Amino acid sequence: MDIDEKVSGPGGASQKNWTHLNTSNELPLEMRFNHGHMVSITVYTILMIISATGNLTVLSQLLKRRRAARASRLDLLLMHLAVADLMVTFLMMPLEIAWAGTVQWLAGDFMCRLMMFTRTFGLYLSSFVLICIAVDRYYAILKPLNVKWEARVRKALATAWVCAGLASLPQSFIFHLEEHPDVKGYFQCVSYGSLPTERHEFAYFLVNMTLMYVAPLVSTLYCSSAALAEIIRRANTANDKMRRSGVGILGRARARTLKMTVTIVLVFFTCWSPYYCYCLWYWIDKESVRSLDPAFQKAMWLFSCTNSCANPIVYGVFNRNRFHTGPNARHRNGSMRRGSRFPFGDSMEISAATLVRARSSLTSERNGRRDSSFNSKNGTQKQLNHNNNLVNNGVV
Repeated sequence: MDIDEKVSGPGGASQKNWTHLNTSNELPLEMRFNHGHMVSITVYTILMIISATGNLTVLSQLLKRRRAARASRLDLLLMHLAVADLMVTFLMMPLEIAWAGTVQWLAGDFMCRLMMFTRTFGLYLSSFVLICIAVDRYYAILKPLNVKWEARVRKALATAWVCAGLASLPQSFIFHLEEHPDVKGYFQCVSYGSLPTERHEFAYFLVNMTLMYVAPLVSTLYCSSAALAEIIRRANTANDKMRRSGVGILGRARARTLKMTVTIVLVFFTCWSPYYCYCLWYWIDKESVRSLDPAFQKAMWLFSCTNSCANPIVYGVFNRNRFHTGPNARHRNGSMRRGSRFPFGDSMEISAATLVRARSSLTSERNGRRDSSFNSKNGTQKQLNHNNNLVNNGVV
């Protein structure tokens, strides 16, 4: 008796199904604790430590900025991305470690369904938050004075959480506890037999792939391309209204955050592409995939999990100045920073409401100058008329 590893969606590396290979009384190597399980435990432990350290550091820095009333829309979005990565870190990774240690499932049917739900919830949430970040950068570059989007960011994040829950919910119905047909007392959390045909299984895989991988990738490519085209257009336009009105000083900060967003998505693409290519390969040519070493599939899944470790590293690279502490931190990162026209450094994001107030202030200033010029001209004309009257009356 052996277990055939089946690829059918997120977490496919542990979706085990029973297959009959022999009638030996001894359990096959895959059903016993072996070297592969030890490697999995070691790698997951290292990833969990790196991810927890990085994401907790990023989250603490973002919370400090929020308490100091310096948090921007992007900071709020990155905060939710860090929370999603921490859910992967403290829910999915410990589950993989414990499961590799016990080999079989010992926690019962309820925990099987619950943990399969939480196992993918953080992954879906991370993907949906990436979509929100892409849309936010689109509005920040193309429509910086749009106050409506700023008011809808929290609603968009709430929608991302709800959609992540709905997308993860089928896992609770597909996975279930099942006893091995030939080895009494050997239980496993499996997806075997939950869907009627292979077409249904393939359709479920396509839905998972679209929501978790394709949607954030396509949305980010579109929004980033449009934002980049707008930045190039403004750079090549001498009479740019935004630049002449003083709003053009935001270009460098927003270009920086756009680069960070694109880098995060490139890391996402790099981490998840091998796994989903492997899954597609399985559905196209199952026989050739089954001939491969099962460790190869586990390696693909492990590599995809490194995405949660990479996100805080990307944030740290693009926001190094925010992590300075000490008495001179303000001079390195604050309003005294040389060459910076922003109150808290180049990465400071200014809200749409602030931009509207700035534009109103500029408009009022222009009107004031116009009125002052008009009054000055009137005063000069009155003085000339007065002198003319004096001459006509024979005073001079």
